[in-house]
Amino acid sequence: MIIGICRVELYLPSNHSLKGKRQVLNSIKSRIKNRFNVSIAEIGHLETWQRSTIGIAMVSNDKNYVNQELNKVINHIEGSGIVSVLDYGIELTSLNHGEL
Repeated sequence: MIIGICRVELYLPSNHSLKGKRQVLNSIKSRIKNRFNVSIAEIGHLETWQRSTIGIAMVSNDKNYVNQELNKVINHIEGSGIVSVLDYGIELTSLNHGEL
Protein backbone atom coordinates (compact mmCIF):
# COMPACT_ATOMS: atom_id res chain seq x y z
CA MET A 1 0.00 0.00 0.00
CA ILE A 2 1.31 3.45 -0.96
CA ILE A 3 0.28 6.50 1.05
CA GLY A 4 0.91 9.88 -0.56
CA ILE A 5 0.72 13.11 1.37
CA CYS A 6 1.09 16.60 0.02
CA ARG A 7 1.48 19.88 1.91
CA VAL A 8 0.61 23.01 -0.07
CA GLU A 9 1.32 26.58 1.04
CA LEU A 10 -1.16 29.02 -0.52
CA TYR A 11 -1.37 32.78 -0.90
CA LEU A 12 -4.80 34.37 -1.38
CA PRO A 13 -3.91 37.83 -2.75
CA SER A 14 -7.38 39.37 -3.08
CA ASN A 15 -8.71 38.14 0.25
CA HIS A 16 -9.45 40.55 3.12
CA SER A 17 -11.31 38.48 5.75
CA LEU A 18 -11.43 35.03 7.30
CA LYS A 19 -14.95 34.60 5.90
CA GLY A 20 -13.66 35.28 2.38
CA LYS A 21 -10.76 32.92 2.94
CA ARG A 22 -13.10 30.11 4.04
CA GLN A 23 -15.28 30.63 0.93
CA VAL A 24 -12.28 30.41 -1.40
CA LEU A 25 -10.82 27.37 0.37
CA ASN A 26 -14.15 25.55 0.51
CA SER A 27 -14.55 26.10 -3.22
CA ILE A 28 -11.06 24.78 -3.97
CA LYS A 29 -11.45 21.80 -1.61
CA SER A 30 -14.83 20.89 -3.08
CA ARG A 31 -13.53 20.98 -6.67
CA ILE A 32 -10.50 18.87 -5.78
CA LYS A 33 -12.58 16.28 -3.90
CA ASN A 34 -14.97 16.00 -6.85
CA ARG A 35 -12.23 15.68 -9.45
CA PHE A 36 -9.60 13.60 -7.65
CA ASN A 37 -9.84 10.66 -5.27
CA VAL A 38 -8.12 12.42 -2.35
CA SER A 39 -8.76 13.71 1.15
CA ILE A 40 -8.05 17.39 1.74
CA ALA A 41 -8.10 19.73 4.75
CA GLU A 42 -6.75 23.09 5.87
CA ILE A 43 -3.89 22.37 8.28
CA GLY A 44 -2.08 25.67 8.81
CA HIS A 45 -2.36 29.46 8.91
CA LEU A 46 -5.93 29.00 10.16
CA GLU A 47 -6.31 32.56 11.42
CA THR A 48 -4.40 34.36 8.66
CA TRP A 49 -6.47 36.07 5.94
CA GLN A 50 -4.18 35.71 2.95
CA ARG A 51 -2.24 32.52 3.74
CA SER A 52 -3.22 28.90 4.13
CA THR A 53 -1.64 25.49 4.29
CA ILE A 54 -3.65 22.55 3.05
CA GLY A 55 -2.91 18.85 3.40
CA ILE A 56 -3.86 16.30 0.77
CA ALA A 57 -3.72 12.51 1.19
CA MET A 58 -4.16 9.60 -1.19
CA VAL A 59 -3.85 5.82 -0.89
CA SER A 60 -3.22 3.37 -3.74
CA ASN A 61 -1.19 0.32 -4.62
CA ASP A 62 0.79 2.15 -7.34
CA LYS A 63 3.53 4.62 -6.36
CA ASN A 64 3.68 6.29 -9.79
CA TYR A 65 -0.09 6.75 -9.87
CA VAL A 66 -0.14 8.46 -6.45
CA ASN A 67 2.73 10.76 -7.43
CA GLN A 68 1.09 11.67 -10.76
CA GLU A 69 -2.30 12.35 -9.17
CA LEU A 70 -0.87 14.55 -6.41
CA ASN A 71 1.05 16.53 -9.05
CA LYS A 72 -2.19 16.90 -11.03
CA VAL A 73 -3.84 18.30 -7.89
CA ILE A 74 -1.04 20.87 -7.55
CA ASN A 75 -1.40 21.83 -11.22
CA HIS A 76 -5.16 22.14 -10.78
CA ILE A 77 -4.72 24.48 -7.80
CA GLU A 78 -2.13 26.58 -9.67
CA GLY A 79 -4.40 26.78 -12.71
CA SER A 80 -7.39 27.97 -10.71
CA GLY A 81 -6.24 31.60 -10.82
CA ILE A 82 -7.79 32.13 -7.39
CA VAL A 83 -4.74 31.39 -5.26
CA SER A 84 -0.99 31.24 -5.71
CA VAL A 85 1.00 28.19 -4.69
CA LEU A 86 3.97 29.43 -2.65
CA ASP A 87 5.45 26.02 -1.89
CA TYR A 88 4.51 22.36 -1.81
CA GLY A 89 5.97 19.01 -0.87
CA ILE A 90 4.96 15.47 -1.71
CA GLU A 91 5.93 12.42 0.38
CA LEU A 92 5.24 8.81 -0.53
CA THR A 93 5.30 6.04 2.05
CA SER A 94 5.02 2.30 1.46
CA LEU A 95 3.35 0.08 4.05
CA ASN A 96 3.41 -3.67 3.81
CA HIS A 97 0.48 -5.76 4.98
CA GLY A 98 0.64 -6.15 8.75
CA GLU A 99 2.59 -2.94 9.45
CA LEU A 100 -0.45 -0.99 10.66
